[in-house]
Amino acid sequence: MKLHGKSAIITGAGSGIGKAIALRFAKEGANVAIADIQSDKADETASEVRALHGTALAIPMDVADEKAVNEGVASVVAAFGGLDVLVSNAGIQIVHPIDEFPFAEWKQMIAIHLDGAFLTTKACLPHMYGSGRGGTVIYMGSVHSKEASPLKAPYVAAKHGLMGLCKVLAKEGAQRGVRANVICPGFVRTALVDKQIPELARSLGLAEDEVVKKVMLKETVDGEFTTVDDVAEAAVFCASFPTAALTGQSITVSHGWCMR
Repeated sequence: MKLHGKSAIITGAGSGIGKAIALRFAKEGANVAIADIQSDKADETASEVRALHGTALAIPMDVADEKAVNEGVASVVAAFGGLDVLVSNAGIQIVHPIDEFPFAEWKQMIAIHLDGAFLTTKACLPHMYGSGRGGTVIYMGSVHSKEASPLKAPYVAAKHGLMGLCKVLAKEGAQRGVRANVICPGFVRTALVDKQIPELARSLGLAEDEVVKKVMLKETVDGEFTTVDDVAEAAVFCASFPTAALTGQSITVSHGWCMR
């Protein structure tokens, strides 16, 4: 029970990676707040956590809305009596060449990935600082926090930005016991990635199976997708690490796609 007695909020936890982290945190003894813009999905994940005899709270939250974030975090603290872990995971994907990328969609991507990380961090920090026991912030980056791919300008820009935000928080939070790290998965076979396959096939003029083999998994050592459980394992490691020896760092979980 590596997270026994800890309270965590996980954004985008209604499905995919966020859901896997929520379920794994619950198995490790954490109280888990599932924050998601789709309230029905948040409720479903919360029900699954409770089925594991865990404590769960479903929070409807648009991470790009400051008021919604502040109210959601306040409700988590009121319910759990404090907050120890933030996993900033909410995200979407939109692909276009740069010269065809609608500015509105660029802004939407940046708002969810980068503004959302900032707003949730800002809302959670006073509670971590005020508790006297600090806390842990985990940002869900990507191999695209370190590498680039065509058609993903705002996604790559935002994921690179998370690395900078993490490093600043690691320095600012150190004296108050707050650590920050970024998990950088490779391609994880979620609904988000499944949606990308036909989009990339059209944009690149490839068959869908070629997108998987020649684009998504080409640089891995074994031609395998990273799994949601792989990422959840890394999240538990970051959340339970006991000291500031691990802060301001990125952990790449990508089957060797990126080795830095």
